[in-house]
Amino acid sequence: MKLVGYILKTLWGHRARTMLTVAGSAVALFVFCFIQSIQEGMNDLKQRQEARGSLIVFQANKFCPATSHLPQDYDQQISKFTGVKDVIPIQVFTNNCRASLDVVVFYGVPPKKLRTARDFQFVSGNWTEFETHQDAAIIGQSVAARRDINVGDKFSIGDLSVNVAGIYKSDNPAEENYIYSHLEFLQRRQGVNLVGTVTQLEVILQPGTDPITVSEAIDERFRGGPVETNTRAKGVFQAKSLGDLSQLIEMAHYLGLACVGLVLALVATTTLMSVEDRIQEHAVLRTLGFSGFKVFGLILAESTLLSLAGGLLGVGAALIILKLSSLSVGAEAVTVAFIPSLHLAWVGMLLALGTGICAGVVPACYASRAEIVPALRHI
Repeated sequence: MKLVGYILKTLWGHRARTMLTVAGSAVALFVFCFIQSIQEGMNDLKQRQEARGSLIVFQANKFCPATSHLPQDYDQQISKFTGVKDVIPIQVFTNNCRASLDVVVFYGVPPKKLRTARDFQFVSGNWTEFETHQDAAIIGQSVAARRDINVGDKFSIGDLSVNVAGIYKSDNPAEENYIYSHLEFLQRRQGVNLVGTVTQLEVILQPGTDPITVSEAIDERFRGGPVETNTRAKGVFQAKSLGDLSQLIEMAHYLGLACVGLVLALVATTTLMSVEDRIQEHAVLRTLGFSGFKVFGLILAESTLLSLAGGLLGVGAALIILKLSSLSVGAEAVTVAFIPSLHLAWVGMLLALGTGICAGVVPACYASRAEIVPALRHI
């Protein structure tokens, strides 16, 4: 405990340098956590859709949902395929097909189909209010938080207006960024009549069904028209929809690693400066009986403590802001949530610990191997 007090006193003795180092480490790890949270969201999205075992039928050679128009009666034909449990017709409306941090996505779905296909828990409102009103919608709590929407409000975007009948939460963070309305209402929105067509069909498979076989069978069935289809597993479809955005997220991973390198360089520089300022002090400690190994441990503890303090501040701030802001990024009506997970917190703190240890090794070796007599001559 005496050594802990000594370390804290040493750091406080150079508090301006200590505080700047902690602040720099905190900023770097804050950025790292933000970058990794979107990667966590991408991984979570892929894992959930792979586990669910569903397909998306889209019009061939189309990308933005506004350009995809499938005959709605395709659902009756697809439902007869072996291994198909249910087929959900979906009309999609989005305010922006390009990558954006505030994409608003409407899914028009028959209420009865929606109730069985999605596992929602209402934060406020209820199913009855939604099912009995054609212009009603239920909104994910992430969208509601970003847009400050409450049950009973009228929400409008572009030429589309809905009455909010409920706000729901889901164990899938990405789902909380969608707005669900009635299929026919979305087909008949102001100035547009798309009755009889849908943007896409979601095919729910029976457990154990091979998705590739069913996908090929669906596309083969409609290859001759009237509208050709492109069927993929839902996870694959979402990954392709995100397209360049997913590549950008992958590239941002290197920026996260650069932030870790910044913490390493920052803490190592500060620790080395501290060692050079106190070389006489370490010589006195060696004279009083401290071994080189114990001096090594003191310096290593200082650098680790600096890095952990920055990590605690940066990681904690990132998780709080991510939780409160409910951020998401989307493209082509597919959204990815920024997930502030416990796993992310552990990774951030372990990196802070690792960089603190690595940053302190060289300065600690320098201090522990310094010659006592030459160092004492400077006193």
